[in-house]
Amino acid sequence: MDIPKEVKTILDKLQKAGYEAYIVGGCVRDLLRNVEPHDWDITTSAQPEEIQKVFPKSFYANTFGTVTVQVSGKIKEIEITTYRVEEKYTDKRHPDELRFASTLDEDLKRRDFTINALAMDKDGNITDLFDGQKDLKKKTIRAVGNADERFNEDALRMMRAVRLATTLNFSIEKKTKEAITKHAGLLNFISKERVRDEFIKIIEAKEAEKGIELLREVRLLKYIVPELEEGIEMGQNKHHIYTVWEHNLHSLGWSAKNNYPTHVRIASLFHDIGKSRTKEGDGPDSTFYGHEVAGGRMTAKILDRLKFPKKVAEQITTLVRYHLFYYNVDEVTERSVRRLVSKVGRENMDDLILVRIADRKGSGVPKAEPYKIRHFRYIIDKVSRDPITPKMLKIKGDEVMKLLRLEPGPKVGEVLAVLLDEVLDEPKKNTKSHLQEHVKELGALSAQELSKRAYGARRKTEEVGESVEEKHKKKYWVK
Repeated sequence: MDIPKEVKTILDKLQKAGYEAYIVGGCVRDLLRNVEPHDWDITTSAQPEEIQKVFPKSFYANTFGTVTVQVSGKIKEIEITTYRVEEKYTDKRHPDELRFASTLDEDLKRRDFTINALAMDKDGNITDLFDGQKDLKKKTIRAVGNADERFNEDALRMMRAVRLATTLNFSIEKKTKEAITKHAGLLNFISKERVRDEFIKIIEAKEAEKGIELLREVRLLKYIVPELEEGIEMGQNKHHIYTVWEHNLHSLGWSAKNNYPTHVRIASLFHDIGKSRTKEGDGPDSTFYGHEVAGGRMTAKILDRLKFPKKVAEQITTLVRYHLFYYNVDEVTERSVRRLVSKVGRENMDDLILVRIADRKGSGVPKAEPYKIRHFRYIIDKVSRDPITPKMLKIKGDEVMKLLRLEPGPKVGEVLAVLLDEVLDEPKKNTKSHLQEHVKELGALSAQELSKRAYGARRKTEEVGESVEEKHKKKYWVK
């Protein structure tokens, strides 16, 4: 892939002004993989004030030497950073001292992984001090220089290594992996928000299942969601072929490969997290009564600890809490489904079914959506739809009585039945002003004529209802 013209223009202007300039980091890595970069980063020998002189349409409001330049075209903003060196990381995240460097080599040495320590000039010439291109070909994540030093400088790099390995489907080089395992505890120095963000990126990867397993393997998971590890080697009962840990992972794997929303993926991973706290007995007849309730409580605490937004946390917790809903076609009533919908929220019902499907596939069953789940979808749709009744009208019975000076009686119902028939044919006529005029016209009819029209209208309304019902049955392939 080529460098976009907007980016080339910036590189060219900096060079013409007498400065060195390169695209650097992830964008070079992606170009070499023939993948369109999400962001374009430029590094230069020019200092921030000098960059701003070259690009008046820019702003500089940080202490990292980064100037954001506004450009026209598909790309709106590009960050340009002065060569820099970072020294001492007392908090294991931010450098105690940052100074501008004079050479590209100094700047590349401070970067995290070899595949991110690549620079490219406007003509496509690459500076590669640490064999990053070889690692790209080998699909390897390897720390720049001494891995122990890199992770002591910034402990979040350990999470980033797992995230890159997961999203790129790469492996982590042996010494780098050993260093992560050795220094895993440093993750406690990192803010929960930053850990959460990297965790979410791993969950959002197509190979999310491998990513969570890798977090466990390098001992990082115990500093993020230790509750998940309680299910390792915990056998289930005769209905399951996997341990609790394996089952949760496989459920996540299905949801990721089928591109479920992020919150559904997390719920799929957490849905049986409560089993470790509720197991009774052992072997094929062991039980986990109430694990969905315990899991809901555990999930709420985990998401609060990781600083998830309240609304998202509540949504995920609800899916975990109610994932074990019972439904058999001939046993569960519409009333019980209505109660479930009222607890879970109609907006969460489709997601709840996705979690159930992930649960099924994570158990190793061949069929993702059997007849009873399709029927459940149909019943949810049915109980959530507004029934075809006069309540749909923009005018009510008491208004009809007032307009026609009537006492309560069958004539009021007959008028409403005729109005409903008309509105079903032409929904745009369901306005108060139009219906009021039509009520007056109907009031002028004889009792016999009104009854005749009302009978015909009711028959048509019943046919419409039956037609809608058949349409929805076909939609869900149910009888």
